[in-house]
Amino acid sequence: MFKKRLAAGTALATAAVLLLAGCSGQAADPKAKATFDPKEKVTLNLAFWGNDVRADLYNQVIAEFNKKYPNIKVNSTFLGFPEFWEKRQTEAAGGGLPDVMQFDYSYLRQYSENGLLLDLDPYIGGIIDKKPLADNILKIGVVDDKTYAIPTSTNAWGLFTNPKLLETAGVSDFEGGSWSDYADWMKSVTDASGGAFYGGSDYTGRIQNFEIQLRSEGKNLFNEDGTAGFDEKRLAKFWNEGAAVRKGVGIPQQKVEELTPLGAFDSAKTASELTWDNFGAGYLKNLGADYTELNLVAPPVTKKGTKDLYLKPSMLHAISAKTKHPEAAATLVNFLINSPESGKIFGTNRGLPASSTALAAADLDPLSQQIKDYETSIKDRLGDAPPVPIVGYGSLEEKFRVLGTELNFGTITVDDAVKQFFAEMDVVLNQ
Repeated sequence: MFKKRLAAGTALATAAVLLLAGCSGQAADPKAKATFDPKEKVTLNLAFWGNDVRADLYNQVIAEFNKKYPNIKVNSTFLGFPEFWEKRQTEAAGGGLPDVMQFDYSYLRQYSENGLLLDLDPYIGGIIDKKPLADNILKIGVVDDKTYAIPTSTNAWGLFTNPKLLETAGVSDFEGGSWSDYADWMKSVTDASGGAFYGGSDYTGRIQNFEIQLRSEGKNLFNEDGTAGFDEKRLAKFWNEGAAVRKGVGIPQQKVEELTPLGAFDSAKTASELTWDNFGAGYLKNLGADYTELNLVAPPVTKKGTKDLYLKPSMLHAISAKTKHPEAAATLVNFLINSPESGKIFGTNRGLPASSTALAAADLDPLSQQIKDYETSIKDRLGDAPPVPIVGYGSLEEKFRVLGTELNFGTITVDDAVKQFFAEMDVVLNQ
């Protein structure tokens, strides 16, 4: 098992994707063969979420882009994440989305199924080079057999542990094993700490832990057709699995509430946390100067030899279906994701660079290298990404979390929680 110390560093997200192609390559479809005339003056609108720091980086990349494509003028705008999507919703209603957009995975199905995004398949293999792209990465942006977005970076589910707390407790790091083994390990930490902190929290409160158990059984959380990949009995089994953890092993929910807005792990009240691997930088920042490193190991195993883990995009790039310049827009997307100039300038601002050329050009800090090594270490457990999230997935994820907190408070039974979740799911899936 990979187990390397996570050192303090800048924020990041993850791994995977493309290489610079330019417009000279042959496209995969006649639509893309006619690359734009390099003498034709073209203007593209580019929108992204972020802050002044990211905006400056985009301006630098655009300046490099214009050295190669002086005929393409790029007008860029940015907003904070909530405001970014509020504006996109308004533009979508009026038919005026930007030519190129930084995109979030949770909105991909909604926008693609409403005909708002350009099918990128005609440009992949031509204007957008796919040679350095793993198939499981390309599939991330696929909805109904068409590619509507390409990841700039990815992240994977992992288990963070706090070496300082473990040393205090005199307990070795989690060495891997089943979910039951993980619960036993948490108990050993909780007992050894004498009540000062806990081994972790109830992992059955996170829908992602349920998902990777389902994937080990060859099932999806939600299928491509929008149906659930589990029934009431399977969900009840998962939530009942957490009963032992909720009885004094994991941190009590009341203590978690008292720590808000911080979580239990970045308040140094738990020694482990199952979450996406790009959360490390935020944890270290919140823990403060007394904590300079974390460990990152693979999650517990449900069934050995299965592809239960996958790479999830931290962000993607997509093109408006109504762009008047699809070839130029595809050229810009390719440059933003794959060029060495992009990798050198952005570094890990948008996540661990996706393409091999961008990654090679980036100066990785210790934290970025840690995530890269971790994702390499779990390659035997990485399978294809699940279907793009259903419309309304976010509300179901939140309902799952809320019911998990109620189970921890002891204010609801597992049977009642299952009934409530399926009632909510019925509304979402049939809206």
